[in-house]
Amino acid sequence: MKDDTGRVLYVGKATSLQSRVRSYFTPLAYDGRVQFRALVDRVDDVDYIVTDTDLEALILEATLVKRHKPRYNIRLKDDKKYPFIEITDEPFPRIRATRDVVKGRRTLGPYSDVKAMRKTLDTMRRLFRIRSCDYDLPCPGVRVCLDFEIKRCDGPCESLISQEDYGKIVEEAILFLKGRNGQVVNLLKDRMNQAATELRFEDAAAYRDRIDALERVTNRQRVVSQDETDLDAVGIAREDDEACVVVLEVREGRLVSKQHYFMGGVLNAPDAKVTESFVEQFYVTHSFIPREIWLPYGVEEEILLKWLQSQAEGPVSLRVPQRGEKAQLMRMADHNATLLLQERRLKRENRRAQPPASVTALQRDLNLPGPPRRIEAIDISNIQGTDPVASLVTFVNGRARKSDYRHFKIRDIEGADDFAMMHQVVTRRFRRLKESGAEFPDLLLVDGGKGQLSSAVQALHELGIENQLVIGLAKRLEEVFVPGLSDAQNIPKTSLSLRLLQMLRDESHRFANTFHRNRRKKRTLVSELDGVPGVGPSRRTALLKHFGSMKRLRQATAEEVAAVEGIGGRLAEIIVKEISREGAMTVEAATEDVMIEEDGADGRGDG
Repeated sequence: MKDDTGRVLYVGKATSLQSRVRSYFTPLAYDGRVQFRALVDRVDDVDYIVTDTDLEALILEATLVKRHKPRYNIRLKDDKKYPFIEITDEPFPRIRATRDVVKGRRTLGPYSDVKAMRKTLDTMRRLFRIRSCDYDLPCPGVRVCLDFEIKRCDGPCESLISQEDYGKIVEEAILFLKGRNGQVVNLLKDRMNQAATELRFEDAAAYRDRIDALERVTNRQRVVSQDETDLDAVGIAREDDEACVVVLEVREGRLVSKQHYFMGGVLNAPDAKVTESFVEQFYVTHSFIPREIWLPYGVEEEILLKWLQSQAEGPVSLRVPQRGEKAQLMRMADHNATLLLQERRLKRENRRAQPPASVTALQRDLNLPGPPRRIEAIDISNIQGTDPVASLVTFVNGRARKSDYRHFKIRDIEGADDFAMMHQVVTRRFRRLKESGAEFPDLLLVDGGKGQLSSAVQALHELGIENQLVIGLAKRLEEVFVPGLSDAQNIPKTSLSLRLLQMLRDESHRFANTFHRNRRKKRTLVSELDGVPGVGPSRRTALLKHFGSMKRLRQATAEEVAAVEGIGGRLAEIIVKEISREGAMTVEAATEDVMIEEDGADGRGDG
């Protein structure tokens, strides 16, 4: 199902597509399912792919969900690219971690716990002499390295080990990585006995040492099953629209690893559906499918079981343990999933609570008592005292919050007195905050030097506000002024705090200039045309739309003006005569070329 932009919203499979699609558009489908109704409201198109078998449909569904990440599917979250262990396709293969899987190469994974995966690889390299170099062997110019001297490599670069013997070591390492330690020990014992029979005692001793090391690793692993079964125990914890799934991997009866994954879109989905969706998406990319998969909830999906058996090339059973040691292991998986989900939520909340780096840097550079999460900046805009206005912009946690922008019309101040204008704006702003009981900003930034800063501080004192933090930013040298200090605070030019202050200053300047330009434009246009007899709002708008600017209108002839809809010949002559008279313009000539455009100012005025 797709929206009107073609983006995939939902992927599903069905034996009968007609019945399945129809079920989404019946009133009963919405019962208690908020996400379901939201999906249907956004569907604009339904596309489909026909497969030959149910099994192909299952695989295709999992693949499409992984590729498109539809919003309304239950899906594994790929907020990071999980690593794999790759066995390279070379005469002397390497075994290494990778996040970019090459089609056709043998891989193990994916692994959600990167540290545990790297620790396993380190253990493997200590037990098995797999080369770690990046050379394409065989290569005549390569010589043995330190790994050979410390018994970590058998020197395939100088042909000190045959390709066949090296291949055997690689297969043993793969079995170890799969958790088949018992099989590896049995193979090594056979080779140790054969070497001893052939009087190759040094080789036999090397096999003995590797067996001892392997058994020490195996003994540290927890025994959870006495029948040496390969199984995965799946635990699920849910919270709101997110779920955490933990997979405890048991190989030969021993717990060898724990993987965890997060799923989204589970808000209204039944537990069984969440479980089924995870199994589909997880094992479609997983390199190994055990003989038993223990689940917290039963799934009624014969096609899924058939596909798992075809991938495992043998019998696979899906079980829901109810009692005994199996149920205890499932409780362990569920408990781990719950803890991981809580940890993820706490990390998310802590990230939100932490101020961004620029805010922290500003607190440090200005020695502020706390992080200035909310900063308001004020700027004055006028041309020689005409049409004076001011802007107030707000940044919260280092980002602009345009809904809190304000602009001010300066009143009753003659001439270009920036200090008096700043005093008026600060007074009006903080008086309103004080009367309404709203919170004051953590920091007030005024655009200007000591004069503007002193005016702002005086306005605050007159209102009885003593603890408001306020600073001034002078544009010429990017100097920061603080009340009570005569010298500017020199913040390093590369500091994030100065960059934040510059962003605030530039944004307040842009917002003030936009408002001032719009006011000036409006007054200019109104003063010229509103004084013309017979020209009302409709005719004025028609004239400006037709000519585009007052300059072009003044250059037009009476015949050209009369061509505008609603303007007669007599009125056209009056318009040409009135707007061409000397002194018709009320502002400087610099405004003549201002084009008619939409008002792009943000925020709201203060009245």
